[in-house]
Amino acid sequence: MERSTLQMQLRGLVRLTRWKEYVPFVVPLTLLGALLAARPNGVMLDWRLAVVTLANILAVAYAFMINDIEDAPDDARDPDRAARNPVSTGEIGVRFGYNACRVVAAATLILYALGGFHVFLIGLATLLLSHLYSWRPVRLKAWPVTDIVSHSLMLSGLLLLAGYFVYDSSPGLVWFVAAGTTLFSVYGQLYNQLRDYDMDKAAGLYNTAIMLGETNTRRAMYLSMGLAVVCLLAAVFQGVFPLWLGAVLLVSAALSMLYRPQADMRGTVAVDTSGALQVQGLIAVNLTVVIWLAQALFSQYLGF
Repeated sequence: MERSTLQMQLRGLVRLTRWKEYVPFVVPLTLLGALLAARPNGVMLDWRLAVVTLANILAVAYAFMINDIEDAPDDARDPDRAARNPVSTGEIGVRFGYNACRVVAAATLILYALGGFHVFLIGLATLLLSHLYSWRPVRLKAWPVTDIVSHSLMLSGLLLLAGYFVYDSSPGLVWFVAAGTTLFSVYGQLYNQLRDYDMDKAAGLYNTAIMLGETNTRRAMYLSMGLAVVCLLAAVFQGVFPLWLGAVLLVSAALSMLYRPQADMRGTVAVDTSGALQVQGLIAVNLTVVIWLAQALFSQYLGF
């Protein structure tokens, strides 16, 4: 009986991390930051990249874990959300969940510290935002604007900067890339809020989407996407990325079109055309970054 209970708690703990929802974007963001730092400075990639990548994964895991623990009472009122939340279903207890969060936070900070002082500070900021975003006494996600800003920083911009600061402390033009990825995350959060608009409004929430209304939220969503593209194009024209990477991105985008998802990144019905393209875009970005990483490692260790 005790063994089966322990197994159930471990399964619930894995579900609490919801790792499938963020690993596909945390890894390429971290790698991208490191590659942007290493390329112009002639720095060799080393074990610290793996350490900080793991730290970023754990930091986002913490964000998802504390979110589900804090939201368990609310999720229990909705059958679909309750089924997804292992605290709401009783697979794990609140105390067990909080203890697991403490362990994850401690491991995360240790790993960030191995990346250097600046990386540690960025990681600490990421963890603090992750906690305050869902923690009920503060709950940044319950307030307009702060919900979008905190979400986009902890799930995008800070992750890229953590990878960058492992190898360099002067981002310069890379700030355009950090701004672009953060703005894409703003789009993603506005998209999520638009998708959950009716449910959140019925629950009495007052987030950015509800403050703006559906029409203005959609406009803000597309505006943030457009600004993100402008920032990334500015970085491209300033030579932040190697020229050959453009061809790789085009080929990766073409290959991603072979996959025809019926849902958005969350696995729900797409709100609009951009939602239907989210998974394909993520595939293209992952392919491009992995090929760039492979090229950097081959050049570093094999001389070509």
